[in-house]
Amino acid sequence: MYRRGLVCWIATLFLVACGAGHEPDQTPVMDTGMSAAAAELRVENVGLATPESVLHDTAADVYLVSNINGAPLEIDGNGFISRLSPDGTVIDLKWIDGKNPGTELNAPKGMAIVDDTLYVADISVVRRFNRVTGEYLGAVDIPGATFVNDLATTRDGQVIVSDSGMVFTESGAEATGSAAVYVIDAEGGLTTAAAGDTLDLPNGVLDSTTRDGIVVATAGSDAVYLLDEDGERLDIAKLPTGSLDGIVETKDGRLLVSSWDGSAVYAISPDGEITTAAEDLPAPADIGWDAGRGRLLVPLFNDNAVAIIPLR
Repeated sequence: MYRRGLVCWIATLFLVACGAGHEPDQTPVMDTGMSAAAAELRVENVGLATPESVLHDTAADVYLVSNINGAPLEIDGNGFISRLSPDGTVIDLKWIDGKNPGTELNAPKGMAIVDDTLYVADISVVRRFNRVTGEYLGAVDIPGATFVNDLATTRDGQVIVSDSGMVFTESGAEATGSAAVYVIDAEGGLTTAAAGDTLDLPNGVLDSTTRDGIVVATAGSDAVYLLDEDGERLDIAKLPTGSLDGIVETKDGRLLVSSWDGSAVYAISPDGEITTAAEDLPAPADIGWDAGRGRLLVPLFNDNAVAIIPLR
């Protein structure tokens, strides 16, 4: 019932995540052998462990990296959040560490920041931390969720949450029926924006500044669509390949979407034109965007690395 690419993506994700991790070496590595469309700077061999998401904390001007450090749905208490400087230097490899007393973090994925609160997706909950100190502030439960995956901030200070609605078995990925998109308000209240199989295993989410609604990139297809205020799906584009993951928006209204099947990041212009923004990126997970520097931030899930790519 799934596309072949998605099954391969899940199998690779599961196998690599179980064995992720390197001995830390704090020096970022410049890779000059990559293609011109790929990374100008690759941060690797620094201790990242199954990096799933990168987020630019604009107030601190640091890049936050969520590290699953194990299986994507395993409650193992060893997930961590890293802080990188924009030049690729590791500031603090385990700034937030699930192994620390008083901190809960298992398999962190998407992240979002509202004021001084960092929200982190973690299997079936959204955890909250102090953006400055890293102090654990508790969690928002997502009842019935099986794969809380991506987060995004809205313009009015709420947080969008995707539940991709799947689990892993010996035979591959299986839908659980929990696929949904939610919104968390400032008080921690949860509302459902949309739910059901028609969401195609929602992954990346975004509150677009140029499109009226929530933009969704699908893990289960090659589709990018918009959820209107009634939760109705309105397709925006079909990309050249599927198994989509992260999505960000540039100042000029382009949507940048990562694809595991394509080992690429695609760009969708406001008028619907589709181009390849970056390629030769194996297992590109939940991408981030440094708007001030015009940089695409790509966690390379299987390589325990982050690619920092200037885009024009």
